[in-house]
This record gives sequence, structure tokens and C-alpha cells, in this order.
Amino acid sequence: MGTNIISSITAFDERFPDVPKEARYDALKKYFDKGGVINAAKTGKVWPKLVYPSPLRIESQIKELVKLKILYEGKHKDWQKKLSAAKTYHSKHQLLKFSDPLYWKHKSKSLTDSDYRSDAEKVGLPIHLVADVKWKPMIRMFIDDLEYRKNLVETVQTSIVYKDSKKVAKYAYILQDFRAEVSTSKIADLSKKVSSLDEDIRGLELIKKWAKE
Repeated sequence: MGTNIISSITAFDERFPDVPKEARYDALKKYFDKGGVINAAKTGKVWPKLVYPSPLRIESQIKELVKLKILYEGKHKDWQKKLSAAKTYHSKHQLLKFSDPLYWKHKSKSLTDSDYRSDAEKVGLPIHLVADVKWKPMIRMFIDDLEYRKNLVETVQTSIVYKDSKKVAKYAYILQDFRAEVSTSKIADLSKKVSSLDEDIRGLELIKKWAKE
């Protein structure tokens, strides 16, 4: 019983032309496409005897793919959380603002100081984000520091950063939209990778079954 080292589906077809084009054959083709090599020997059966890889070797390959799949699934879950956070970010902070004293200070100042109210409108002060630690320092400075407030008004009106949005609050919305877009792209990419790994694992399971025959 001779053996034969094969590294492509073309070579396999030449050596074993009568093998049926079934699921196992498709799995083998994909295995070759991924750089796999087999050692097969003719027998009296339709399918040759798979000498290499051994069931143990194939199981090792499957375990590596499973580890990679778990890694991608973890990243997929993380990006889903980021997407969810980006989508609910503003609605969440619309509620959180009511528990922050700075929000009420802003409301009070807006009612009693027309110049302050005008500046807040000019910059589109994202007061609903007052509970966000990233935005709170800027909002606090805007409320308490006149010089900072006037500088911010000038910046919003002249800076290229706000060229299209013109408002700080609108910029905050654009930022979350961008994060949602990035998250969506990452999720789609990782979903494809997980799906491909599932297909590879199923294929290797078929080849492992063949190796045990």
C-alpha cells in the first residue's frame, strides 16, 4: 500500500479521481487552501486511508482555532458593548444631568445672566453631559470662569474643528456617531472572522473523522 504526500486539491484529484465531491471533499479543499498537507494511501474503499495528519494532530489544530475563536468572540462582545454605549450615551446623560449640582447652577445662571445665556447658546454648551467626567471640567470652567467662557465662544466661532458643526454639543453628537460607526465596522469584521473559524473547525472535524477510519 503506497503513500502519497499531497498539498493541493488538484493533486488529490489526480491521485484519487473517484472520490465523491461531498462535504468531506469540500473540507479537504479548504484545508489545502489554508496550507494544509496530507499523506494518503489507496485502499479498496472510495476514500483513501489518511495517514497524516493523525487524529491527535487534527485535534491540536482544532483546539488552536477554538482558542482564536474565543478571543475574537470576546472582542466582538467588547465592541458590542461600545456600540451600545455610543447609542445610549446621550439619552443616559439626559437623565444623569438632573442629579448634578452644576446643571442646576447653569440653569440658574441662564435665567439671571443674559450674557451667560447668550454665550451658552453660541457654543452649544453640552450641559446634558455635565455628569460625564470628560466633559465636566470644561462645563465647570464655562460656568465659573468668564475669561474661559469668552475664549471658548471665540474658538467655536473661528476654529476649523467646529467648522461644520459650529456647536460643542453637536460635536459631541458627531463624536458618538463616529464611535458607533467604528464599533459597527469592528463587529462586522469580527463576525466574519468567527464565522470563518466555525467553518474551519467543522471542516477539521470532518477530516478528523476521516483520519479515524
